[in-house]
Amino acid sequence: MKVFSNKNFHLTYCTNIHPGEDWTQVFANLQQYIPSLKKKLSPHQPFGIGLRLADAASRELLQGNTLQEFKSWLNEHDLYVFTLNGFPYGGFHLQVVKDKVYAPDWSKQERLDYTLRLTQILAELLPEEIEGSISTVPLSYKPWFDGNQLSQAKLISSATIHIAQVVAQMVRIRAATDKVLHLNLEPEPDGLIENAEEVIRYFEKYLLPIGGTYLAKNLAIPQAAAEVLLLEHVRVCYDTCHFAVEYENPVSVFEKFRAAGIQIGKIQISAALKAEISKEKSKRQLLKQRLQPFAESTYLHQVIARNADGSLQNYRDLSTALSFLEDSNACEWRTHFHVPLFIDDYQVLKSTQDDIVTVFQLLQNQDICNHLEIETYTWEVLPPEMKVDIAASIQREYEWVLWKLQAINYQELAEVRA
Repeated sequence: MKVFSNKNFHLTYCTNIHPGEDWTQVFANLQQYIPSLKKKLSPHQPFGIGLRLADAASRELLQGNTLQEFKSWLNEHDLYVFTLNGFPYGGFHLQVVKDKVYAPDWSKQERLDYTLRLTQILAELLPEEIEGSISTVPLSYKPWFDGNQLSQAKLISSATIHIAQVVAQMVRIRAATDKVLHLNLEPEPDGLIENAEEVIRYFEKYLLPIGGTYLAKNLAIPQAAAEVLLLEHVRVCYDTCHFAVEYENPVSVFEKFRAAGIQIGKIQISAALKAEISKEKSKRQLLKQRLQPFAESTYLHQVIARNADGSLQNYRDLSTALSFLEDSNACEWRTHFHVPLFIDDYQVLKSTQDDIVTVFQLLQNQDICNHLEIETYTWEVLPPEMKVDIAASIQREYEWVLWKLQAINYQELAEVRA
């Protein structure tokens, strides 16, 4: 939906929240949830969709007249697609996902072919005068390399050539249709790119020189022009949960990206779990009990501990980290578990909701990004006492986001008038 304040945003929720890998399942979910949400939240304005398509669904959508039929359904219901989630390639619900979510990584032909299909689909669905974004894996999964720098460097070089091929397609689409599409790398804990420093290093060491060389040859343009195109069509998906787990302040991250010429193409609005670590053993035991229900078996829930001296320690999954809690030297833990946006206090546990509010404040004052996507995909695996009706939960998340954006906008206006 379009959110009008002193800045205009396209707000949606990511449909990876719903189970379904083939197009029939995906479309059934859209029909079940989207029209009713639009009626409640945006009855008189077009309503945007953040579409998650698995590999199977992307193939099926391009068969026969399916894509045109879907486009007609969108027009009929005053809906539009402006962003795709191209991170999970295959199964994402009702099965063990864990590190499989990174496979195939960007070194594999399957990842390239899948993303090229998503690009083709988004180019067809995207309305005029709106940019289109596709979020994707941060190249690969760091623990797969176990410190093997040579193997890692080879993979990154191969991945970069594949990404440049997607950019070449996006450049051709823009020339033919005037539509601007961008691929958004989504850093997260233990991703091959997981924080602002690693994003900048990748752009400077790999994307611009290696991707630029490929693109310059492919499009028969100078290297400098190729690098400009890469910076236009490869951006960052800033997930507020992921960067919060990394203890990265949004103000600092946005400044670093701006200085490096790196754009943010999509902001995923999500909250992580955080907890202060008491020195008292009884309180640590209580904290362990409170965290235990979040150590579920479907998704990775990486933990980053912060010590009193500011140093960080990574754990690949909460289930592993919990055995270290009682003897940990940390003063705080943050866990990659997307919890509901509208709850800040979980009795002993807290959320990183404050980071979301900080991002909203920055958005009001700076031209950072206008694609906002709510991404709480963990409703199925939340502890039993937190599970509620999914439709009501989605609506409540929208209402919280709109309330916060409007409150910040009113505050800004009041300060200007004062």
